Amino acid sequence: MLRCLAHHGVEFIVVGGVGAVLHGSPVTTFDLDIVHARTPDNLARLDSALREMNAHYRARPDLHPTISHLESDGHQLLETIHGPLDVLGMIGCGENFESLVSHSTLLQAGEGLEFRVLDLETLIRTKEATATEKDQAGLAALRELNRIRNTETKSDH
Repeated sequence: MLRCLAHHGVEFIVVGGVGAVLHGSPVTTFDLDIVHARTPDNLARLDSALREMNAHYRARPDLHPTISHLESDGHQLLETIHGPLDVLGMIGCGENFESLVSHSTLLQAGEGLEFRVLDLETLIRTKEATATEKDQAGLAALRELNRIRNTETKSDH
């Protein structure tokens, strides 16, 4: 999914469980969560990538997302030929791509694969804002990882 999105030039930030795993958290996840830029050009690129992945709604396999769905603030819970993909207009307390991009880092993950991932502190903050019971265990692991990183950073100085 990441390779397809990157190949199409989609501007997005990896969040959620995969974002946590990319930071080294020992959580298990089965879907990729992204927050995407909702500019007209990016929506067209995202639409093209989703078509290539044969994306459809998990609850409605007969329904494919349209650009009007993708430009909303909502969550598009999709299934693709590569697995589940959640395309999110906003996360946390109304934070979108534009407000999150400065809290993300560019990750190089192999030749030709480059994408943004939400930084650990912001990932924690956005999960805390809307944490479900299921998220609580993952949040504890993220907080501990952040504590360890902060301790290591302080000992380096």
